[in-house]
Amino acid sequence: APVAAEPASAAAAPAASGPVAGAVPSPMVGTVYLSPEPGKPAFTSVGKTVKEGDTIFIVEAMKTMNAITAPKSGTVKEICVVDGSPVEFGQTLAVIA
Repeated sequence: APVAAEPASAAAAPAASGPVAGAVPSPMVGTVYLSPEPGKPAFTSVGKTVKEGDTIFIVEAMKTMNAITAPKSGTVKEICVVDGSPVEFGQTLAVIA
């Protein structure tokens, strides 16, 4: 059984290395926040349905808070970052399908 699992994960690797369908990239270098302020509920979570234009993250760059909005309507399949972590330009923040 472990041998069967390895080819499946190896087959997924090429897809992950290229652009992921539904990926939400960071438009800038900064610090990502999953909620509007500390102690508040997160903007979204895995399994939640979002509409195009909904704020799903904030990226702080040079003391400016920049709302990151859903590029399309769909269901959040994955959140790829941790609250308060640094992000790079183009880094995938989430996947919406």
